Amino acid sequence: MKTVHTVKELREFISAEKKAGRKVGFVPTMGNLHSGHISLVDQAKQHADFIVCSIFVNPTQFGVGEDFDRYPRTLEEDSAKLAAAGCDLVFAPDVDEVYPEQSQAWVKVSVNDVSENHCGASRAGHFDGVGLVVSKLFNMVQPDVAVFGKKDFQQLAVIRRLTIALNFPIEIIGAETVREDNGLAKSSRNGYLSEQDKQDAAVIYKQLNQVMADIKEGNKDFEQLVKQAEAQLTEKGLQPEYFNIADQDTLKPADDNTKKLVILAAAKLGTTRLIDNIDFEI
Repeated sequence: MKTVHTVKELREFISAEKKAGRKVGFVPTMGNLHSGHISLVDQAKQHADFIVCSIFVNPTQFGVGEDFDRYPRTLEEDSAKLAAAGCDLVFAPDVDEVYPEQSQAWVKVSVNDVSENHCGASRAGHFDGVGLVVSKLFNMVQPDVAVFGKKDFQQLAVIRRLTIALNFPIEIIGAETVREDNGLAKSSRNGYLSEQDKQDAAVIYKQLNQVMADIKEGNKDFEQLVKQAEAQLTEKGLQPEYFNIADQDTLKPADDNTKKLVILAAAKLGTTRLIDNIDFEI
């Protein structure tokens, strides 16, 4: 496995692989990798011949007071995990390489509609930052396939629409969420949690499953289901930010006629913000 830090080096490798007729798969990450990230590499290997993984903590998707400065930077450990997983190339640029001349202030990439509720309601500018960095990375890597985890369902929806709107010739694959034994979604931010915190945080997935089961049994009183779920989160010491039942495609609130649903949740445990979701059809 090779590691490069500049776009010039990256494109030299990509050009050679494409000239050789190989299909390029891409897994963008912010590093501090866990088994969920490695599962994305495994997915990419099923669809492509040459796998690129980026490691870049993107400043434009962090808001004021969020954890950009303390977000773990673990390139050496991440590289070892990626090499073991069969990744071919790591792209680990610095901020000036991705945003030369502080150019993040020059361009805005917004995906309307699906970005507006859920996380978008409380994290102003977050999805604009995601849209900008993903557009830049797609341009730099020029992959045939890109894999994103479904744990951030809203982000995946934004990226799907971005890809269509900007005519990127890239297949977007959503990979299933990898979980701890108790159901807690794997996350780099889980490193902020104590073992007891992790046990308490498992209530999020438990309530997602409970509400899904209730809906499948015919309960369409969404408002009451949400209240009950949020009460369970609060009882375990979490601070619910939202617990929403939505249409999978539009991410608008679900109604009695919605058949493809997703339940999205965000909550804080102490200072750590956790997100999760579950999607299903009725």
